[in-house]
Amino acid sequence: MRISITDYAVGAALAGDLVNTSPTVQTTARDALPTPEALTRFLTGHGLRLDALADGRSPTGDDVREVHLLRREARGVVETETEEQAVAGAAVLAGRAGLSPVLDRDPGGRWQWYVPTAPGASAARELAAVIGVGLLGAVRALGHGRFRACAAPGCRGVFVDTSRGGRRIYCMPDLCGNRLNVANHRARHRLGSAQ
Repeated sequence: MRISITDYAVGAALAGDLVNTSPTVQTTARDALPTPEALTRFLTGHGLRLDALADGRSPTGDDVREVHLLRREARGVVETETEEQAVAGAAVLAGRAGLSPVLDRDPGGRWQWYVPTAPGASAARELAAVIGVGLLGAVRALGHGRFRACAAPGCRGVFVDTSRGGRRIYCMPDLCGNRLNVANHRARHRLGSAQ
């Protein structure tokens, strides 16, 4: 697998999305990645084709367990207090399967930096490299202030805001933002009915 250094938003978004599959974040209090099939859907949803799962190989229960451990590590990096801590943690993740960067041509013929992953690396190690490279890129391009906790009351989600304006406040805007808007609407409606 080759990880683009310039497309850090992919890895940064993957970090938040992976962390937010945890039962401590999910409103149903269930793990969103309980099975190899769920992991396959998650990877497909993010457009990831890992070398470890090439040639039709499916994830195993061991892959799922390793990804659950990676999820905790990724959360720890996103929740760091300083840029230096974030960089150190992301570098560890990137080094799990990442090799020395290479300069290679993209499909359009332009030279681009890539981080290849080690042959034979597990799915979790490849994911760690994608996340680590993404988080390092986000720190460099956007700063550590874009590593955030969700603003929705009661939500334990985290994310890296890679949006252009940098104003994102919810880990899952469609879920957390909508839930808060509905609660505010109901509160206004109750207040209006009581008068």
